[in-house]
Amino acid sequence: MKYILFLFIALPLMITSLKAQHKKTAAFQARKIDLNLRYEKSDSLHAIMKRYTDAGIPGVAIAVYSEKEGWWAGTEGYSRAENKSLMTNDNLQYLQSISKTYMATAILKLYEMGKIQLDSPITRYLPKDYCQFIKHPDQITVRMLLNHTSGIPEYSDDPVFISRVLQHPLKPFTTKEILQTVGDKNLMFPPGSKHHYSNTNYELLALIADALTGNHSLYISNQIFKPLGLKNTFYRNDPGYLKYPLLVNSYWDVLNTGRPVNITAMQKVNVESFIGDDGIVCTATDAIKFLKGLMEGKLLSPATLGQMETWVNDDQGNPVYGLGLIHYAAGGLEAYGHSGGGIGSGCILMYIPEKKTYVFMATNIGTLFEGSLPAKANQMKDEILAAILL
Repeated sequence: MKYILFLFIALPLMITSLKAQHKKTAAFQARKIDLNLRYEKSDSLHAIMKRYTDAGIPGVAIAVYSEKEGWWAGTEGYSRAENKSLMTNDNLQYLQSISKTYMATAILKLYEMGKIQLDSPITRYLPKDYCQFIKHPDQITVRMLLNHTSGIPEYSDDPVFISRVLQHPLKPFTTKEILQTVGDKNLMFPPGSKHHYSNTNYELLALIADALTGNHSLYISNQIFKPLGLKNTFYRNDPGYLKYPLLVNSYWDVLNTGRPVNITAMQKVNVESFIGDDGIVCTATDAIKFLKGLMEGKLLSPATLGQMETWVNDDQGNPVYGLGLIHYAAGGLEAYGHSGGGIGSGCILMYIPEKKTYVFMATNIGTLFEGSLPAKANQMKDEILAAILL
């Protein structure tokens, strides 16, 4: 009797849920990606996302591709909490530092074309106007920028820079202004001697790509977006792309009260000011299409991809970073990809070879600074990965 009563109560809810999910995916399927609506982890992933959006995270988007089950994508929460616009599979997500993998791929394509040598000093390619901001640039190679072994300081660690961002949150800054924050600082260690992640490295790579191609964003569009059919991926070459209606709003739990505020305008100014290390927005499945295309050799030769997956170690001797790729241990499994965090977003993109599975997830809550909601976002990420990989 209890079982019959449960079905009587649950069936309408299940039908409503299926209708809502169908509405979310209908437009998406029209873009010629066949989503597997019978994906075996769908219910558990929606349950995890909903638990965390109910706990204060504004919105979440996930995409998964596996050889076994094909494509799946799902969302919970809001893309714009103010008017309760639901997060959908069509929403554009901020990639933040995942953009570094695209930038590294662009540099490696230039390497394959013979236009750049990875072990040559950056002074060979970086305009003098920018070399002046780096100590001992003749000792730093392109490869050292790519794998963060250059020793160049992190611009976002500079108190003066952070002070300016916080005091003038809607004022864009130039690349020269960013580099000036490290111009008077010594290298953190002799170039090539160890690994230390620094966003400054990828600002410099974008400038090198500009010098070699005339426009690194146009080059990325022509050499990466178009060949892979990434029609829902946008970067600086698309005027006004940060004003696209499907781009999510961004939130930051400034007071750490579990009640995030809308900081969309500040997020956009930040993103539009960075080159190489940030800036790309796309749908969840387009992010996977990029990494999948990269891993399947559609962008780089096997030899070059092998260099990309040549890891440098951290201080404990663990593999940590390749050329624009982070080395992960996901539930004890080896994985490749990148993560990204901003004042109004957070995301991760990875490929797990043993499972032949790609995963992307994004949220529109800021994960750059510590707090209760960023901590929940990190817990959610771990639960989602566990649910997918187990």
